[in-house]
Order: sequence, then structure tokens, then C-alpha cells
Amino acid sequence: MRHTLPIAPQFYVTAPQPCPYLDGRMERKLFTALQGDQAEQLNDTLSKQGFRRSQNVLYRPSCSDCTACLSARINVAAFTTNRSQRRTIKRNAHLKREATSPWATEDQYSLFRRYLDSRHAAGGMADMDIFEFAAMVEETPVRSRVVEYKRKLNGVATPDSGSELAAVCLTDVLDDGLSMVYSFYEPSMINDSLGTYVILDHIEIARSAELPYVYLGYWVLGSPKMGYKAGFSGLEIYKSGKWQPIGDPSLHSSETHPLSVDPIAEQVAQIALPEARLTRG
Repeated sequence: MRHTLPIAPQFYVTAPQPCPYLDGRMERKLFTALQGDQAEQLNDTLSKQGFRRSQNVLYRPSCSDCTACLSARINVAAFTTNRSQRRTIKRNAHLKREATSPWATEDQYSLFRRYLDSRHAAGGMADMDIFEFAAMVEETPVRSRVVEYKRKLNGVATPDSGSELAAVCLTDVLDDGLSMVYSFYEPSMINDSLGTYVILDHIEIARSAELPYVYLGYWVLGSPKMGYKAGFSGLEIYKSGKWQPIGDPSLHSSETHPLSVDPIAEQVAQIALPEARLTRG
């Protein structure tokens, strides 16, 4: 007789800590380990339910009275560029994209440090050393790529002129799209809108691979750091247990309420899990 066995990971909740996006609020996360033979299948399944990967952990916001953080993805078929985005693509047309295995380099870390020091000096990753950076990139139990964007040194386009990193994105390949785990870029090129360009390029990568979605992480109403994602057409958010078009961002509420979040036990009970491989018994 054939049987399918459910994958039954254990879920845990972090202790509350200050929210990095909204002042005066506390964040809490629901998480589970990502390991074993079924790691890729679990990552695919939980990503569709608003979870994100960080090394060998999958997590989702589970704050006690706030639902401002909403998982966001771009529906590739529904996406069209606006005038500003077309200018960004043209401005960065000289960059060369290279997708490699998830292997950290000193050049990547140097760029990562410049980016953090300029953009997120007070953030939770500010003290990350090169070994922790390598772990972030290399400790992946799923199909991951490091997508590098390089520019010619001094603008000289000769074979021996060399190149330098302008931007990097750690990207997971899911069964239904690309998940942009973490990206960073050269802070001195702020006027080139590299963060936006990397997203636009990932949309094109997904389109060419016939993958329907690009997962962006979280859209946070009221957060200048995360609100920019609403500027991409075709954006969907995971809300009330389903993906839906974001619509008018101003119509979503970031107010706190003690009844706005289901109890942890109910949240876990509602998570759909993948089935394991068939076994005989």
C-alpha cells in the first residue's frame, strides 16, 4: 500500500523585540527550521504562505497586535514598467549580470559593508563580520544563486580593463518564482536607483524562465524603508491567508489592535504543509 506522509516541522515564536520598521512597536516572528531532504519542498510551500528564508530558517511576522508587515510579490504577467522604471533600466544598461553559485567573496563583503555603513548603520546587521556574511550567503539548503551586477572600471569597455561590483542579490529559485532573499548595492551610485533596477532585472529573469512571481519580502505600511515596493505594478500581498492585489495602499491599516492577530496555535494549525515522498507499507 502506498502512503503519503506529511512533513511536520516544529514551529517556534521569537521573544518580542523593538520593530525595525515602525517606531514604538514590538516585533515577533513565527519560525521553523529548514533542513533535511524535504527542505526545498518546504521552502516552496511556505513561501506561498508568506514565509521568508534566512539561512536555514523560515520565518513570518507574528506580532501580538500588529499586521502592518505583509508579504509581497510581483505578478510577472501583470507587471508593466512606468516611465521612471524605464529610465532606471536605461541608466543601468551598461551593467553586466552574472549568476553564480552561493559562494561569498571578499568583493561582495566589501560592497556589503559599504552599503550597511551608508544605508543601515544602526540596523541589526551592522555588526556582521565576514564569517557571518559567508554564512548568510552559503548556508542554504535550497536552490540559491548569487546574482552579481558589474560595471567597467572607469567606464572603459576593454577586455583587460576589469570590472567592479555595483550590486548583488542573494536569490532563491522557487517552483513558482524567484525570491529575493537579500540585496545590496554601491551606495555612491544612489542616483542610479540600483535597488529598483535589481528588482526590475529579476522580473525579466523570471519572465524569461516562465516563472510567474518575484517575491520581494515584506511591504510595511507606514515604513519609508519598505513602502517603495508599492510602486511596482502587479504587486500582490499575502493578507487574511491569501494573495491579493495590493490595490490602493492607503486603504490598508497599520493600526494596532489586540484582536488583529490570531493566536499562535491557530496560525500554526492553518499552515498548509507539503506531503513527503510516497512510501510503501
